Amino acid sequence: MKLLITGANGQLGQDLQKECGRRGIKYIPTDYLAGSTSRVTCGINDSYDVPQATSHQKNADSTNPTICQPGNLLTHLDITDLKSVREAVLRTTPDAIINCAAYNAVDKAEDDWKNAFLVNSIGPKNLAIAASEHGIPLMHFSTDYVFDGKKGSPYFVWDEPKPLSKYGQSKLYGEQLVWLFTKRYFIVRLSWVFGVGNTNFVKKILEWSKEKDELKVVDDQISSPAYTVDLSKAILDLLSTECYGIYHMANTGYCSRYDWAKYILELSGWKGRLIPAKSSEFKTAAQRPEFSAMDTFPLEETIGYELPNWRDATERFLKELEVFG
Repeated sequence: MKLLITGANGQLGQDLQKECGRRGIKYIPTDYLAGSTSRVTCGINDSYDVPQATSHQKNADSTNPTICQPGNLLTHLDITDLKSVREAVLRTTPDAIINCAAYNAVDKAEDDWKNAFLVNSIGPKNLAIAASEHGIPLMHFSTDYVFDGKKGSPYFVWDEPKPLSKYGQSKLYGEQLVWLFTKRYFIVRLSWVFGVGNTNFVKKILEWSKEKDELKVVDDQISSPAYTVDLSKAILDLLSTECYGIYHMANTGYCSRYDWAKYILELSGWKGRLIPAKSSEFKTAAQRPEFSAMDTFPLEETIGYELPNWRDATERFLKELEVFG
């Protein structure tokens, strides 16, 4: 199998590359490289020295350095450009496309909505068109933010989406365009993603704890953390089933931002004071859903297992960061 991975420089894309490497799966890692005019010109490359990338997709607010596994050159691909997408798929002849590219700046998207829709909606549509033309599967990632959080219990895949923000709207439209333009698709909704490859809630909490002895974290936003190491394994296992459709994927269980922060700080040995707060105390451009935890049925029934509990995932991530032994 050979995979074309878009947004490969993001935190999910980086761990997905590692998991492909562990399984001996060939892959072509691509991303939007600011200032680059190059295009994907071959399959698996021999070079490892690569230029610096500024985001996992256009205007996505990331300063993450380019990461790719030995033997694979991270190449430029703008998924919002249909011609470039078609050319990339034609030249690399992948067996499947995994789209990790995303505009994730939730608050910025309220004003910068056009770029959010380009990356989160038009880009997936372009990939779906190319995938359909070549008869290969497309795996695309969406978000729990397609829901308004007012249900009061975990969302099933068949629950009606009602996004509260431009970001959520752009991700929902991306879902709709994918299933309109190709039949062999996986739409996988993720929530509260964290991994070594980029800034995330866990890293922010650890950074803040080094600077302050008192922190306030909201206790009225509830969802399910999702560790990229666990996600990557489940993603490749799901892809191999050919059981197309919409899935929810996250570590089992759910928590509030406050509960998650408390667990992180306890494991890190922080001695400060953590104070629960309400979302209304923090002014943000975009509204967040209050309860967006997702029920992962029928993921376990499809791949044969459920992901580990979020506490276990958080502890393993902190060990990966060498916060403790």
